[in-house]
Amino acid sequence: MTNLYGHAVCVVDLETLMHHLPIDRHYACGLKEQIPIVTLATTLGREGISAFRFDFAGNRESEGSFMYGNYRREAEDLRAVIRHFRNYQHLITAILGHSKGLGNVVLLYASKYNDVPTIINISGRFHLEKGMEGRLGKYFLQRIKQNGFIDVKNRKSFIHSFTGQFEYRVTQESLMDRLTTDTRATCLSIDQNCRVLTIHGSMDKIVPAKDALEFARFIRNHKLHIIEGGDHEYTAHQDELATVVLDFVKAVREDRNTAKLLQSCERVVNFIKARI
Repeated sequence: MTNLYGHAVCVVDLETLMHHLPIDRHYACGLKEQIPIVTLATTLGREGISAFRFDFAGNRESEGSFMYGNYRREAEDLRAVIRHFRNYQHLITAILGHSKGLGNVVLLYASKYNDVPTIINISGRFHLEKGMEGRLGKYFLQRIKQNGFIDVKNRKSFIHSFTGQFEYRVTQESLMDRLTTDTRATCLSIDQNCRVLTIHGSMDKIVPAKDALEFARFIRNHKLHIIEGGDHEYTAHQDELATVVLDFVKAVREDRNTAKLLQSCERVVNFIKARI
């Protein structure tokens, strides 16, 4: 399938034959094969709930060029995936994202389109202006203004003792995309009928758990679950993470109001199609 920009987006289906499809997405480089995402998709599949995972454009098996930040374009990738399955008469009941997946992109999608009744935010980052120095180095704003870009290197994979292996280039445009994304305003724009679950590990060293408290402050229909001892990838807490997600999805699907919301969403989609 292709996104708004004509790039092929790689999607993986677990082949369960249900009509309620949580869309699993991931962070940073949009990796559908990351451990938490694979574990969650497998758990949902065992319960007869179809889960579709995909790579952002410019990552792994999807076409296009990787861009740092890039939240708005990746929200359109998600839009393309959802519209693709709706064309085959599937109902999308939930969107699930890890780290960058909901803290930014999925939230942007929910605030803009309001056509999916449930959002699950796992380890999302609220304060986007933080967490960059570790990747881009000190004085990154001054350096990128001077040179127009910063090349990010993998410090764990050394070619020799001083130079890491090249990973990706951050342009000034893509950096500003991140810095100008207002997470607070996005949270406040999410419809009060949209249910949001935020899960965060108390020992997350990549995105601090206090970011989860900010989502709870500004999203109106919100539930917060902190996993004690959990790190960013929930390395030793995969089962607990899967249980929390599954219980939430089941509760939403069994709620009569969810069916009404899905019908409302479908009417909005059909109205837009008719106008087009």
